[in-house]
Amino acid sequence: MKIIHLLLTLIFAAGTLTAVEPPVVTAHSAILFDANSGRVILKKNEDEKRAVASTQKLLTAYIVANAGDLSQMVTIKEVDTNCEPTKLYVRPGQQYSREQLLRGLLVHSGNDAARALARDNAGSVAEFADRMNSTMRSLGGNSSNFMNPNGLPADGQYSSARDMARVARAAYRDPVLREIMKIRSLTFRYSSGKTTTWKNTNRVLRYYSFCNGMKTGYTVKAGHCLISSGSYNGKDVIAVVLGDSKSRIWSESVNLLAYGLGMSPETMEKFRIPGAE
Repeated sequence: MKIIHLLLTLIFAAGTLTAVEPPVVTAHSAILFDANSGRVILKKNEDEKRAVASTQKLLTAYIVANAGDLSQMVTIKEVDTNCEPTKLYVRPGQQYSREQLLRGLLVHSGNDAARALARDNAGSVAEFADRMNSTMRSLGGNSSNFMNPNGLPADGQYSSARDMARVARAAYRDPVLREIMKIRSLTFRYSSGKTTTWKNTNRVLRYYSFCNGMKTGYTVKAGHCLISSGSYNGKDVIAVVLGDSKSRIWSESVNLLAYGLGMSPETMEKFRIPGAE
């Protein structure tokens, strides 16, 4: 574990020599903006249409959270479990509250949780996809077409860094989602009474306390993706990074957040979480 921690430390350190100059972004698309005013700070191919993987679960979560009644129980059906690869492994007949499933969706990126929430909200995955598209249009996005609630590969499904920035800003303003997205470690209780604990898939969140969300994503087509948020000294910024490499996604994202927040490398180190893995 010490070796893994050292390697990750080196990865995060790469490119963090300055928070004054705009950081180099090797990802295909990116946008950094002020979460409060919406002012764009940095952008790269922000309107390019591309797969965004599980980052689109932020839109799923936003729709479910806005529907309300998060204590309402959802009965899992067989159709909800027909997905791979990341799952909560909930079983047909089990019941979970909408909020429980939201936590599993955003912290562990459960594809089965996404399907269950979509069916519960709209009746089916297909009808929920229509709801995703109409919601995106209501947020001002016009470079997206969603086919499912989890971001798994689908013909004709795409979005852009700018559109996902619109989703991220809306989700960031939701108090329930804000609390869930900043969870670093989640203990999930199954209907059987069994519990399991997952670390948040967002390593920037796990390594730096100024980071307070939001959502990871990966498929072969989309590459590594991360929407991350951070707060410091009265500022709130969000970075959307799409189509990066595994070795760069974390460092480029944390560098963008630090740049947007006006943090020096020395200040960044003060917010590193001791013993984080």
